This record gives sequence, C-alpha cells and structure tokens, in this order.
Amino acid sequence: MLDQITPVVLTADEGPNIARTLSHLTWAKDIVVIDSGSTDGTRAILARYPKVRVFTRAFKSHADQWNYAVNDTGIATPWILRLDADYQLSDALVAELSQLAPDETVSAYRLHFDYAIFSRLLISSLYPPNTILVRRGRFSIYDRGHTEGWKIDGAVKALRSCVIHDDWKPVDRWLLSQARYMRRELDFVRRNKGGLRNWLRSRPPLMPIIVFFYCLFGKGLLFNGRAGLFYALQRTVAEAILCLLALEQKLMAAANASHEASSRTERKGEAALAARGSPPSARDPTSS
Repeated sequence: MLDQITPVVLTADEGPNIARTLSHLTWAKDIVVIDSGSTDGTRAILARYPKVRVFTRAFKSHADQWNYAVNDTGIATPWILRLDADYQLSDALVAELSQLAPDETVSAYRLHFDYAIFSRLLISSLYPPNTILVRRGRFSIYDRGHTEGWKIDGAVKALRSCVIHDDWKPVDRWLLSQARYMRRELDFVRRNKGGLRNWLRSRPPLMPIIVFFYCLFGKGLLFNGRAGLFYALQRTVAEAILCLLALEQKLMAAANASHEASSRTERKGEAALAARGSPPSARDPTSS
C-alpha cells in the first residue's frame, strides 16, 4: 500500500529535524512539505530531496495550514500520512504500512508514539496516540487549542507499530513556541472547562506541580536519567507558562477593573465640583 500514501509535513525552521524525518520516507513517491517561511537552512535541506514538493505559506493556524496542505497541493494518492517535522517512522511501521489492505469502510489508522530526547528513547511519555494515516475525503480539520483536531468520517483502526517523536530544536526556540502555543491553549481551556485536566489547568499552580511528579514517578521517567528529567521539566515548564498566562489575565482584569472604578470616582467628584460652580481647573491642588 506504500504507493497509495503521500506523506505531508509542516515545517517552520526545522533544520535540526527535517533530514532525519525524510530519511525514513525514502519509500514515498511524492512528499508534500508546507513551509512557513523557514530561515534556518530548512529549505536548503529540502532541496536535496527530489521527491519533495515544497509550498511556502504564511502560518495562521494549524487547521488552516493543514486544510491547505491536503486540499490545494495536488495530492494524487487516496491516503495521506500527516507528519510533524520531528516524527520519524520506525522500520516496523514502514513494513506494516506496506502490508495494509484496508476495505472501503476504513477511513483512518491510529497509532501510538515512542518519545525520544535527542535519540534517547523514554520509558513512557504524556504524548497520546493519534490518527495520522487518513483517507482523502473522509475527514475534516478544525482548530483545537494550540494545535488542530481531525474529525474522521468512518471506521478508525489501530496500527501495532509506532512513530518516534524526537525533537532536536534548541530549548530557547522551544520556549518561544510554547509561549505562542499556550496562549491558544488557554483560550481552549477557558472554552472547555469540563474534565479533571482542564479543571486543574484553570487553577494555578496545581498542574505544573502534578505534571512534574507524575512524569518522574508515575510514568517512571526517573529511570531515564537526564533524558527523563529533561522531558519532565519540559512538560512542567509548558504547564507553568499556561499558568502564568492565566494569572496574567486575572491580574490584568482586576487591575483594569480597579482603574476603571477609580476613574469613575474621580469623574463623579469633578462633576460634583462643577455643579457647585468650582471647576476642576480652579481647585487648590493642596486641598484634600
């Protein structure tokens, strides 16, 4: 079935990742990449791969970018493999994809991820399974928090093999991206208050504390040494950024309300003085 699949990748300054990802896609006849204006050498790397067709498009949202990618790039195959630039297909997954023979009722395949920190595989992670192999015309894409959601029309089956998530971008770039992502994520949390996770996230600082200890002890990442600690701190910092943004909104709202109340009081005082024939400009600044 490999000849019926087109991998599609979104990129934005993915120089540290994209060559490793493409090295696992040599089986593909056509690879579509939507680049958001990379300036770090990503485009030069992509140019070394003749099977890659690159489209440059300004980023508005993940859903907007993906809708363009799957609908407006001339994809000819019936199946799309949607990938982030730090996803690497395992050899077992490529072999499994080659043996697939789905009937017409199957619209997508869901699989799980192995998470790596600079190529060191973790025992586990918080990264959920996802549907990344989809049949054209059987899905819709919508914005969901800082990322996008895919609504599948039809049956979704599970694959046994995995994708490896292994992001080599430096921490400073990761922090900048998280600041952008978590602002969108906070809007999503405020609109969807149901569930324990969103309840915890809307009550700083519970979630960062819980995530740190859950990653290290609940998920066993303490046994991954520095790589496990790195991942635990990443997830903790991401949740802490969301907490900071939530607190900022609350503090700003309180400050604006206090300022508005003070302004109303001052305007009432000026109006009372004016009514008594003493305009504000004639007041003695030393009087109380």
